[in-house]
Amino acid sequence: MAVTCLITCIPYRWQGFTYQMIAAAVEFARERGAHAVEGYGMLTEPGKEITWGELHVGSRNAFAAAGFREVTRPTKRRVVMRIDL
Repeated sequence: MAVTCLITCIPYRWQGFTYQMIAAAVEFARERGAHAVEGYGMLTEPGKEITWGELHVGSRNAFAAAGFREVTRPTKRRVVMRIDL
């Protein structure tokens, strides 16, 4: 299973829902017999603004908080994260 997009309605952004959605996706996959879940997060830097629309994939930190480990960095700003179930 892959988590490819995480969208939160504007009034609810910056409240930690991304972390909850990733955790729920892992649980959803586990309940259905998935062997692993991958996410393709973005590397973020404190204090550096992110262009609108780029963070819809989630941040590396959000995936790491859910137990994902870094697999590879295909570009300077993207990272493949994976959790084995």
